[in-house]
Amino acid sequence: MFPVYAQQIKDWTDSTKAHTGQGVDGCLVDGVPTLKCIEVLFNNIIVMASASIVLVLFCMFLVGAFNWMTAFGNPEKLKKAQGTIKYAVIGLVIFVSAYLILNFIDIILLGGRGDIFRLNIGG
Repeated sequence: MFPVYAQQIKDWTDSTKAHTGQGVDGCLVDGVPTLKCIEVLFNNIIVMASASIVLVLFCMFLVGAFNWMTAFGNPEKLKKAQGTIKYAVIGLVIFVSAYLILNFIDIILLGGRGDIFRLNIGG
């Protein structure tokens, strides 16, 4: 249906201009950051935020499951554990839905090239 690409942290010198031979080493020109560095910065923020969200949701699942296992039938503790797991599931659904909505917009409006996940600054 549509490809899913693994995201990774970009280096300041990782750029398409560096590979086309235009004399620009990534977003740095003579060691000075240019406007092209904003693309790298936003990409790194998105990747780190996504990783942080997944880590927090995983921890919420673990805490909720641990609380459920150690509740020993106490209805108050069970309700608290169920609430933690419920909010972790809601967070996961919101996180996955946001990605799928953006991907759907990319396919319908932008032709499915994956441009919505890249900040391209011409120059």
